[in-house]
Amino acid sequence: MDTITNTLKSQWEALKAENPHIRIRNAAKELGVSEAELLATQVGDTVTRLKPEFAAILTDVETLGKVMALTRNEECVHERKGTYLNPDFSSPYAGLFVGEDIDLRIFHMHWEKAFAVNEHSQHGSRKSLQFFGKDGLAMHKIYLTPDSNEKAFDTLVAKYKSDNQSTNETAVEIPLSIEEKADSSIDVVAFREEWINLKDTHDFFGMLKKYGVTRTQALRLAPEGNYAEQIDKLAIVTMLEGAAEQKLPIMVFTGNRGNIQIHTGPIRKTMWHNDWYNVMDPDFNMHLDMSKIAQVWIVRKPTEDGMVTAIEVFNELGEIIVQFFGKRKPGIPELQGWRDLVASL
Repeated sequence: MDTITNTLKSQWEALKAENPHIRIRNAAKELGVSEAELLATQVGDTVTRLKPEFAAILTDVETLGKVMALTRNEECVHERKGTYLNPDFSSPYAGLFVGEDIDLRIFHMHWEKAFAVNEHSQHGSRKSLQFFGKDGLAMHKIYLTPDSNEKAFDTLVAKYKSDNQSTNETAVEIPLSIEEKADSSIDVVAFREEWINLKDTHDFFGMLKKYGVTRTQALRLAPEGNYAEQIDKLAIVTMLEGAAEQKLPIMVFTGNRGNIQIHTGPIRKTMWHNDWYNVMDPDFNMHLDMSKIAQVWIVRKPTEDGMVTAIEVFNELGEIIVQFFGKRKPGIPELQGWRDLVASL
């Protein structure tokens, strides 16, 4: 272990002694390194490096049984329990898991490193698989639950263990591209026309690329009528409380550049904790930092099944934090209960 790793390791030990409950993501921020660099200091102890064979590893996760999938960005954490079923890595752009419980869109070109982690605390041990981008930012984590198959976890780790078990880790900064073209240089008339004539919500992203508009700019330039309206961020709380009260099944999409994780179903228990608004259900937890929300929009997109209504939540940089929809599937119109709930906001 080299001096830099050694120093980082002892800095982290000191930080944990001072603040035993600090999370690794926050510790990394405090120490001015990436989470992957900090995690790597534990290789050979509680951490094992895995080969970066992401599709193969994820396909084998089904053998672990019921696990907890965690995907997050800076402002929102999405935790969903279930079994990884129906993997599809046939597309070079995105891998999929489409199950009732675990529903993911994986952009594996952004995935770079994989680790198996066995953390020990006063509550016992906690085993997980953790995947990071080249900047050392976590793309996705999979935690064992009391219902998981631990033996299968050990088999998977042995199968994918890397020859490289170095404690050294590097992280490359990925520059943010949030340049926005001037509204005057966009063909707004054609853009609005195309929006009005959308047939599928998935075509929306392609439309933004075609006209070179950012997402928040698109909402500002939306067609006349009810296509996009900005609302207060506390409307999210009203919506989630309303959905819980009415037992209305909703969809919650949270992601980062490497993965999008989706919950579909009703929610039950909602609550505040400091700046965070939370859903705390047995199989689904969401933690949303309300203090970091800059804009919230109701967005309506035409499809062959009628209008689809979303609530889209953005940070200061115009990046999407989380999206909410009523539960729906292709070929089935949107739930009227969801439309009414959103209209009441």
